[in-house]
Amino acid sequence: MKIYHNPRCSKSRQTLQLIEERGVSVEVIKYLEEVPTKEELAAIISKLGIKPSQLIRKGEAIFKESFKGKELSDDEWIEAMVANPKLIERPIVVKDNKAVLGRPPENVIELL
Repeated sequence: MKIYHNPRCSKSRQTLQLIEERGVSVEVIKYLEEVPTKEELAAIISKLGIKPSQLIRKGEAIFKESFKGKELSDDEWIEAMVANPKLIERPIVVKDNKAVLGRPPENVIELL
């Protein structure tokens, strides 16, 4: 199991705590430091079963300044997230061929 984690985010911390409380081994990936590649991010999005635009944090300044109101292709959204990882919604928990967003943190229970 992996969690794409931002330690400054309360939802991300709560999700990690929920996993750890259940004694599950988890690899913590601080995605702002270890940015996923385009291929890795595309695979994660596929496991989430959503479109790349649904993984965008629309409240971020970088979104408002550079992307708000623009129509981007799926590939362009993925490239934007790799170039600007703050745009990636968090936390994302991946186990095998399935992934969930930890918003709310209880979403992760279905993977445990």
